[in-house]
Amino acid sequence: MALGEGDKLPSGTLLQMTENGPAQVDLAQYTTGRVAIFALPGAYTGTCTTAHVPSFIRTADQFRAKGVDRIVCVSVNDPFVMGAWAESTGADKAGLTFLGDADGSFTKAMGMGFDAPPAGLFGRSKRYAMLVEDGTITALNIEESPGQCEISGGEALLDRA
Repeated sequence: MALGEGDKLPSGTLLQMTENGPAQVDLAQYTTGRVAIFALPGAYTGTCTTAHVPSFIRTADQFRAKGVDRIVCVSVNDPFVMGAWAESTGADKAGLTFLGDADGSFTKAMGMGFDAPPAGLFGRSKRYAMLVEDGTITALNIEESPGQCEISGGEALLDRA
């Protein structure tokens, strides 16, 4: 069952690429304050690269103006891929943090896993965006289809911030 508004985020560790290599990020500590988190099926995939990430780059300053402390992208990918993707999209320069859920444990704990065999996607994350305050989900927008980026985009989540 998927988590929803009012639920606490699952505990766990994600991976972030740093100048010293992969580093563990404890979600309980990383989600204090107000955090915007968006999750997507995969780095370098079509809608993720052309719509979802750009929507949060465009709205980053507006989120910060509304008191959001950090903007985080999560995908079931390794930290090396996530780090390279953050650089190639310019998300790192916009102040977004890309975290890899390498084994998919966070995605599973959120109840947001899915498979799309025709596209070669297995154990991936549904496309969604949420606002989290001190570890509690206060707003959650989940797309019906992983190929859509309407209610999970930066502008739609910003309306709920």
